[in-house]
Amino acid sequence: MVGAVLRIVGFEVKGLAAIGLWVVRRKHGVPRGAVVVSYAKEQAFMLTLMLFAMAVETVVVDLLLVALDVPAWLRYGVLIADLYGLLFGAMLAASCATRPHVVTRDALRIRYGAYFDLHIPRDLVTAVRTSRTFNEDGMVSVKDGRLSVAVSSRTNLTVELAEPVTVVRPLGGRAEVRSIRFFADAPEAMLAALRPEQAAQST
Repeated sequence: MVGAVLRIVGFEVKGLAAIGLWVVRRKHGVPRGAVVVSYAKEQAFMLTLMLFAMAVETVVVDLLLVALDVPAWLRYGVLIADLYGLLFGAMLAASCATRPHVVTRDALRIRYGAYFDLHIPRDLVTAVRTSRTFNEDGMVSVKDGRLSVAVSSRTNLTVELAEPVTVVRPLGGRAEVRSIRFFADAPEAMLAALRPEQAAQST
């Protein structure tokens, strides 16, 4: 329980740092010469709508509470909760935009914002292909030795590994996987970076 709480606090700190990186247009954990593949564009529109709706709701609810002359402690409590919701949405958007997937000479790094980060040695990757799914369960899930890292319930790439790797889920749970499905805004760029000879493949 304590470990999960500490991880959540860590997500908050990383999210706040991501807003700063977003403002100065920098990426986290991208070494020189690496190939960067984003995944944030797919959810950007929905996140923008969500943040706009939450901002409007915050103002409307606060005005309503003032009109109803509710106790100050209740009004401020609701206002703080609404403002935190806005901050959380901004941290999610910023962390996804500033923590993309990364391919280097030695490793593939699959991420989802501040919440998930997996390093895979390149020599363990035996195959990579496009493989589109539209009904993934949850953001990060593991089933039958397969990891799924979804964006808006979608994945479009599959990586097969020569041997199992250990993944750490957002709240600290561990699992062994040999296959990974994840989403990229430009799957062809990931194919070209990992397996140049497979860049034209599509299934």
